[in-house]
Amino acid sequence: MASAQVKPRAVEARVEAANDVEMDEEELPYSLVEKLQDAGINAADLKKLKDAGFNTSQSIVFAMRKDLLSIKGLSDQKVDKIIEAARKTTESGFVTCSQLVSRQKNRFKLSTGATKLDQMLGGGVESCSITELFGEFRCGKTQLAHSLSVMAQLPPTMGGSNGKVVYIDTEGTFRPERIRQIAEAKGVSPEAAMDNIIYARCYTSEHLVQLLLEAAALMVNDEDRFALVIVDSIMGVFRVDYSGRGELAERQQKLGQVMSKMLKISEEFNVGVLLTNQVMADPGGGCAFMPSHPKPVGGHILAHFSTTRVFLRKGRAEQRVAKVYDSPWLPEAECVFEIFAGGVRNGSD
Repeated sequence: MASAQVKPRAVEARVEAANDVEMDEEELPYSLVEKLQDAGINAADLKKLKDAGFNTSQSIVFAMRKDLLSIKGLSDQKVDKIIEAARKTTESGFVTCSQLVSRQKNRFKLSTGATKLDQMLGGGVESCSITELFGEFRCGKTQLAHSLSVMAQLPPTMGGSNGKVVYIDTEGTFRPERIRQIAEAKGVSPEAAMDNIIYARCYTSEHLVQLLLEAAALMVNDEDRFALVIVDSIMGVFRVDYSGRGELAERQQKLGQVMSKMLKISEEFNVGVLLTNQVMADPGGGCAFMPSHPKPVGGHILAHFSTTRVFLRKGRAEQRVAKVYDSPWLPEAECVFEIFAGGVRNGSD
C-alpha cells in the first residue's frame, strides 16, 4: 500500500502561500474577534471577550445577551455595540436556498474506513453536524471513534480532510496503541497521527463544558486546522453527576446547553462532531418472542440535537451491524462492518 502522508495544515499553507504570494484569510469559516476593532470596539473589551471564551464573531452571535453581560467590565451599551458589530461581520440573516447551497460547498465528509458504512451515511461523517453512535458495550462505538481519529487526518482523496482531531474521553477507553495500529495500516506515521490528536480525559459534566471552551480556543489559536471533535461518550458523565428523577430536569437542561455548544462549534469551525452514547434496557418494550432493542439514553434533548443517529449492534465474531436510526435526509438502512487491526472495513452481509 502506498504511504499516506499526514501533512500539518501550516505546512500546506506555506506551500500555498509560496505559490499564491498571499493567503486569502476569508477562506476561514469564522471571523476572528479582533476584526471587531475595525468597527470601533476597543482592544481592552476584545481582550475581555477572549478571556471569557469568545474568540470569534460567530461565537458572539451565537451567545445570549445575558452571557455577554455577565462578563465583568461590559456595560449594556458596550454589549449592544459588540453584538451589532459581530452581526455585521457574519452572515447571520436570511438567505435563499441557492445561497445556502453555495455557503455549504466547503463542507466535507470523513470516511469511516468501511465503504458500505460510508455509503449508508451518505458519504461519511459530515462536517457542520452531529453524528451519534449508540449501542451496547462491545458493539464498535469506540473502535469507530479511533478509526475516524486517523481517517480525518488523511488527504481528501483517501477519505479525510487533512485536519487535526479533538478527542474527549469520558470513559477512559482511548488507547494510543490502537491509533498506532490503525495509522500503520493506513501507511501513516504513527507519531504524526498521534501528534495530530488533541486528547483530554473528562471526569464531570462541568469539566466537559470547560473542555469544549478550550477546544474552541485551540481551533482559533492553533496554526493547523481541525476536522473532527469526538466525545466518547456523551452521557457517561451526565449519568453519574445527576441521579434520580429529582435531578432529571436539571440534567436535561445542562445536556441541552452542552449539545448546543457542540453544534455551534461544528458550524463555527466547519468540523464534524462524533458522539458515542450509552443505552438503557427497555423491559416493557418487547415480548417473549421479540425482545426489544436497548434505547439510547439522553431522552428527547439528545435526539433533537443529533443530526444523524446510528444504532450499532453485535454481529458474528468481529462483525457489527449499523443502522440509520434517525436522519433529516438519509433513508432507513443498515450495513455490516468488521473491526480489524487497521480500524474498520466492510463485513460480509
